[in-house]
Amino acid sequence: MLNAQPAPPLYLGMAMWANPDWRGSLLPAHGDVELADYAGVFNAVEGNTTFYSGIPKAETVAAWAEQAPDTFRFCFKLPGQLTHAKRLRDIDDEFTRFIQRLSPLGDRLGPLMVQLPRDFGQAELPALEQLLTQWPSDIPCGVEVRHGDFFHKGTAEQRFNRLLISQDANRIMLDVRALFATPAGVDNRLAKAQEEKPKVPLHVLSTAVNPVIRFIGHFDDAVNDARFTPWIERLVLWIKQGKTPFLFVHTPDNRLAPELARRCYARLAERIALPPLAAFAGEHQVSLF
Repeated sequence: MLNAQPAPPLYLGMAMWANPDWRGSLLPAHGDVELADYAGVFNAVEGNTTFYSGIPKAETVAAWAEQAPDTFRFCFKLPGQLTHAKRLRDIDDEFTRFIQRLSPLGDRLGPLMVQLPRDFGQAELPALEQLLTQWPSDIPCGVEVRHGDFFHKGTAEQRFNRLLISQDANRIMLDVRALFATPAGVDNRLAKAQEEKPKVPLHVLSTAVNPVIRFIGHFDDAVNDARFTPWIERLVLWIKQGKTPFLFVHTPDNRLAPELARRCYARLAERIALPPLAAFAGEHQVSLF
């Protein structure tokens, strides 16, 4: 374990840390894919594995705890069994087991994500409220909604935002504008990503101290730059207000997500002092030979 370091002004990461497509760039060209390689550059990750696979094994969590530095943050998603199958009802025991299993990670737990189904509307807000009232006070929470009820600035959205504010929970902002900026055409990778991601409006609102942005990019850098530009001023503002944002960067097939994340970070660093990102392991290897 590395020595404790001051908390950074921003956490930056992607949807995973072990994409084999990153070999020779973010990750070494050869050898096992290690969390430590990813964490040597980026300081946060979305934990999609728990959404699909459920509560991780104790030995798996122990390995993560061993590899991740003190300033790294895991932002695991609640298992889909809780959010989608059970729709947050009668989940107290499973939620408790989930939190207990992750407890060896301690302060390295960033906002755990409650990603709700696309048809989870205002009528089901009491189930969300029940979950948030029992949420551990020492673990940040982020909630992502996809139902149209919560994007019309009406009563439903007001109720939802007030609930988050009252429970110190962060509204996760899913930004898919770049992804849907152009028709997919014959690009199957773009078409697949557009099919998988909900085309929801972007409502920019920080309801707690850890604003969470999921920026879903395009293959075209010009499109990405245009859609990311407004985020720069907003992130600078939040940081100056003493908040600590989490920025997660995706691309349609995530092959180029590390490069896009680095590009976004560099642009933000032009406006506010940020620690430099380390060189990608694969690029460093290439430079040695």
